Amino acid sequence: MENKKAGVMACMRGVLRFMKPYRGKAILALLMVVVSQLTFALNPSVEGLITSQLSDDAVDIINGVSGAHVHFDIILKIMLVLLGLYLLKTVSQLITAFCLTDAIQGTMHDLRNALQQKIQRLPVRYFDDHPFGDVLSRVTNDVDALSNALQQTLTRVVGAVLTFVFVITMMLSINAVMTLVALIIIPASLLITRFVVKRSQRLFDEQQTTLGELNGTITEMYGGFSEIVLYGKQEDAEQDFREVNERMCAASFKAQFVSSLISPLVSLCTYLTIGAVAVLGCFFVIDGTIRVGSLQAFIRYIWQINDPLSQISQLSAQVQAAFAAMGRIFGMLEEEEEVPEKDPAADISAVKGNVCFEHVQFGYDDTLLMKDVNIEVKQGQMVALVGPTGAGKTTLMNLLLRFYDVKGGSIKIDGVDIRDMKREDLRSLFSLVLQDTWLFSGSIYDNIRYGRLNARKDEVIDAAKMANVHHFIRTLSHGYDTMLNEEANNISQGEKQLLTIARAILKDPQILILDEATSSVDTRLEQMLQEAMQRVMRNRTSFVIAHRLSTIRNADLILVIQHGDIVEQGTHESLLAKKGVYEQLYNSQFADKQKRAA
Repeated sequence: MENKKAGVMACMRGVLRFMKPYRGKAILALLMVVVSQLTFALNPSVEGLITSQLSDDAVDIINGVSGAHVHFDIILKIMLVLLGLYLLKTVSQLITAFCLTDAIQGTMHDLRNALQQKIQRLPVRYFDDHPFGDVLSRVTNDVDALSNALQQTLTRVVGAVLTFVFVITMMLSINAVMTLVALIIIPASLLITRFVVKRSQRLFDEQQTTLGELNGTITEMYGGFSEIVLYGKQEDAEQDFREVNERMCAASFKAQFVSSLISPLVSLCTYLTIGAVAVLGCFFVIDGTIRVGSLQAFIRYIWQINDPLSQISQLSAQVQAAFAAMGRIFGMLEEEEEVPEKDPAADISAVKGNVCFEHVQFGYDDTLLMKDVNIEVKQGQMVALVGPTGAGKTTLMNLLLRFYDVKGGSIKIDGVDIRDMKREDLRSLFSLVLQDTWLFSGSIYDNIRYGRLNARKDEVIDAAKMANVHHFIRTLSHGYDTMLNEEANNISQGEKQLLTIARAILKDPQILILDEATSSVDTRLEQMLQEAMQRVMRNRTSFVIAHRLSTIRNADLILVIQHGDIVEQGTHESLLAKKGVYEQLYNSQFADKQKRAA
């Protein structure tokens, strides 16, 4: 799926919106930039006064004027004024750095929080369509690129504009003709910059995009590192990484190289301008139109104009990368969120667990996967969903949890459409145990207690006992205080699964969903787990997705799903008697067991 990017003006408005709480410090920083650039513009003229005074004194001494000497007292006064300007410039720069750093880092802090909050509000569909590494790159790399650009370029860009205004004013006060000649550098530099930037911005967009692809590739590879090694696909993984890395390298080289052309071209314009002004200025000095110190100051002013132009050209790569990053950041912030809740939402305090699918239609795109699904589940029933991979079993549960909304029909719990409930309230009714376990870095106790944070320790232990994982925990040196690492790979996959089941049991939900929850548990533990699950599912509505049909023989209702539709439903015995799809699935598994036993 193509990554969404926001426009330049939308990005600028977005940054200003996030910077609004810190506008006081930002304004103070900009005022100090004005002071700094004003003193910067005055310095050459004051320095020129020293040169002019020394020149006049030298001429008087050479011409034998009576009492002629070097007026050190005047020069000292000028130097004191110059020292004051230098100190004022330094202090203003320090204040600017402090205030601007605080404002920008506060803005980035709020922006990262906004991205994290946005992630919580995005529909599941967004994460199905966007690689994890790309999302991570937006929250980390893109925000860092924007932060660095604001920190290093904002004051320079504002300073450059002020420098032009102040310096041109000072140049006009010296000589208008020389100023007109010198100003040729500005349109020439702007034309060069515009020409180069127009061609390099597209390259910087490509650079940020390939950076997201690179992060996605790295995340995917390290997430499946064991499988890569197991199947001996290291060379293939290296080749995949090498290809995206080469694209990243090529995009970065082109972007950086093209943008770097600005600086030497602008400098060439500056040198040519200085040469022309120096020749012209000498004639004005000879005929007494300007003093020699003024010519010195004028040439300094040309360099002062060149300095911000050179800085901007050097920072153009960073600025363009920042615009590309902003487009990705605010593109994500502008993504469509989950459908807003209805207000007031339905009350769920008395929910018992009756679930009804009425003429449900759904598809991930314009093609409908489910055309007319009808299911009625009574409170306390155990419902098993069986069928081939990709038939739509997990999709049904995703619809029940409102990870996706139906495109037609309705799903009701105790007669209330789930779209009339708050998502938070709806999902509080469920416990979900997936085939892919998720545990976080922390103690085993905290991982189980995640199901109900206000649970007492004895309740956590009881849940662990029901999931048949208490004995295993007791064998660990630190028991429930044993710390799991980031990937929780310091315990086995089956033990991780049991912990997630204990977490689900602790929540004590009205409705329980088990999506291949026993797939990672060995046969002995599976039998123990089945007994525990029978206890926890008693008087509680439960949905079980299973490929091992032997585990759902006691289900109150079995739904056989193919291509998104329910082709058969009933009990184990009644479905076998029909001699249809379920019987074929069951017999094929039984035959496989017979062959393995033989």
